[in-house]
Amino acid sequence: MKDKGKYKLNPETLLFETEEPSVGARVLSVAAFLAGSLLLTGVYLWLFTSVLGFELPRTAVLKKRNAAWVSRIEQMNRQMDDYDATLDGLALRDNEVYRNIFGMNEIPAGVREEGFGGVNRYAHLDALPGSSLLQKTARRLDVLTKKTYVQSKSFDEVTAMSRRAGEMASCIPAICPFLTDPTRFRTSSPFGYRSDPFLGYSKMHTGFDFACPPGNPVYATGDGVVSRVSFELFGYGNSVIIDHGFGYKTRYAHMRSIYVTEGMKVSRGECIGESGKSGRATGPHLHYEVMYRDNFVNPANYMDLQMPVDEYQAMVERAAANSSNVIIRPHTRVRYKK
Repeated sequence: MKDKGKYKLNPETLLFETEEPSVGARVLSVAAFLAGSLLLTGVYLWLFTSVLGFELPRTAVLKKRNAAWVSRIEQMNRQMDDYDATLDGLALRDNEVYRNIFGMNEIPAGVREEGFGGVNRYAHLDALPGSSLLQKTARRLDVLTKKTYVQSKSFDEVTAMSRRAGEMASCIPAICPFLTDPTRFRTSSPFGYRSDPFLGYSKMHTGFDFACPPGNPVYATGDGVVSRVSFELFGYGNSVIIDHGFGYKTRYAHMRSIYVTEGMKVSRGECIGESGKSGRATGPHLHYEVMYRDNFVNPANYMDLQMPVDEYQAMVERAAANSSNVIIRPHTRVRYKK
């Protein structure tokens, strides 16, 4: 006969009767069983992971998935290495060839390699360590995207400028600012270091001086727009700056009369004034400068003093015939037609 519990003597019947356990005892028994089971499970896990060095199945699965994602991200970074190298090559050619041909300023590396500012784009990654591979890859991808955008815009600018390439030949300052008649002027001071006539010590002479009598007509050496007209007691005196585009500007200084105003379009061979002795000058002459991308360059490399006089004169007459500018000369302000 199977026992079902404890037995207890009943004094009234003198029989042994089965004693049923109380509810509290049952609950306590179940709790003790569960506690023991948890303890044994904990001891098992400790032995399994710490002593024997095994991983829990769930941990092993997560690590395997993580390794797969890390492998994909590393592959993405290797691809970005290739894209970055390609973009660097394009940027080098863009700055040193394409933009240089058309006299456009280079795009600094700092501008090309900036990320995206403003709103925190990485807020969802803030919980990760700062050296997290995912966080580094996200930032690098943004930088690469910005470099691609900047390069694309630069090529758009170069393309737009290339459509004007036909204008370069007439815009580059390629002639002498005077009629090439050697009896009308002489070259008195070339470009480069010289002894300053006022200060007495060596100083860079940023232009080319043509000694000539006052009143010698001065001609624009290339097509462009008059960007500045100055009337000074010292320095350059009465001077004109023409912006020819494609990175080129020219300055005509110490003039007696000026026939153009700021914003006026002029053509190569068009008369812009007369030579004189205004400003800081020891004698009547024209100081002529050529600037390329805001740097002074030697004007002698941009003009042919041996150009036949009749050819130069024909160019001047053609420019005058095609010009829409109406000039009142001498010594009075200029009126022109837009």
